[in-house]
Amino acid sequence: MKISKIECVVLLVPDYDSAAGSSAQDDIVVFVHTDEGLTGIGEVDTNPWVAKAMIEARGTHNIGLGLTELLLGQDPLQPERLWERMYMGSMMTGRRGLGICAMGALDMALWDIRGKALGQPCWQLLGGAKKEFITPYASLLPTGRTVKDQRESLVSKAKAAKLAGFTAAKLEVMFNGPYAHHGLQESNASIVEAVAACREAVGKDFVIMVDVCYCWATAKEALGVMTQLEPYNLFFLETPIRIDDLEGHRFLSEHSPIPIAAGEMLNTRFEFQELMDRGNVDVAQPDVGRVGGFTEAKRVCDMAGDRGKLIVPHCWKTGIGIAASAHLAVATAHCPYIEFLPAHLAESVLRRELTLDELHLVDGKIPLPKVAGLGIQLNPDALGKYRVN
Repeated sequence: MKISKIECVVLLVPDYDSAAGSSAQDDIVVFVHTDEGLTGIGEVDTNPWVAKAMIEARGTHNIGLGLTELLLGQDPLQPERLWERMYMGSMMTGRRGLGICAMGALDMALWDIRGKALGQPCWQLLGGAKKEFITPYASLLPTGRTVKDQRESLVSKAKAAKLAGFTAAKLEVMFNGPYAHHGLQESNASIVEAVAACREAVGKDFVIMVDVCYCWATAKEALGVMTQLEPYNLFFLETPIRIDDLEGHRFLSEHSPIPIAAGEMLNTRFEFQELMDRGNVDVAQPDVGRVGGFTEAKRVCDMAGDRGKLIVPHCWKTGIGIAASAHLAVATAHCPYIEFLPAHLAESVLRRELTLDELHLVDGKIPLPKVAGLGIQLNPDALGKYRVN
């Protein structure tokens, strides 16, 4: 079997809001075709037009090659070998950031092909099941342009998630900092008030995580607010400070009453090694696409296990990425949750419409996927309706 064609499809919701905090308004879906009729599917949460350019670009020398030309004619059943081929062959233009994100979408598609060819779900190829089911947490992004509106939105969505059968949820409390919704810059007290309101709404036994999206400029400022959040029994607090502040993360890990989670933006095991060893975070959050696909995500999971860290994958896109996170979680014993954007609570039509076969909750859990490969089927109507290239 040989790779015969690579196709990149850019999708965009028609009413996207460039001031919003959701990257699920656009997507790049990558199709890796083979000469035997099998096609693998992948996606990555990054700027889709730039990722498309990285995949399709021509190269002129042996460490500045394009990803498509590195893959055409190759055996798709060897994703680990092809990962190294892409990494070394695109080293001048790739290596970190965009290059790894583009590789991640392609690697995801290669594992999908491998699973389909062998008649096995991806989790079996990643090392087999380390658990009997997958536990998702509902990832909740508020709506509204005021703190009051967003707090009420979070409370409403938390209640809806619990009613839908989720036993855990993450609150996107983006009231200040660089990613505040629509330019909001509120006091730290508003963050505490929102968390308190949600805790009261769902009760003491419901698991809550909080993402503040790099809110605080310093670790000491972060610690002051996290101390105020301690009474609300948070499973973790995500991205309190800028990801490059490794010493700040170490300070928080040594002083915070709440476990620290980070890593959604990181590429490759090399960056995660820094985050875990120097930053000493409690929970590593590789995004399967951004980190470099299944090949590199599995390496990160193994590193975390060796260091006694938890893995909770980041995932904010469509049912494609959710399926990838689910397969990774099955093969990772120290992965207690996956991020799950509930379709019925999502504003993005791509999240609601792109995949036809949604993973379903049963008593708050997701059964192990049984279909070969990623086990997803795309909605051709959605692909046609939202395609912009």
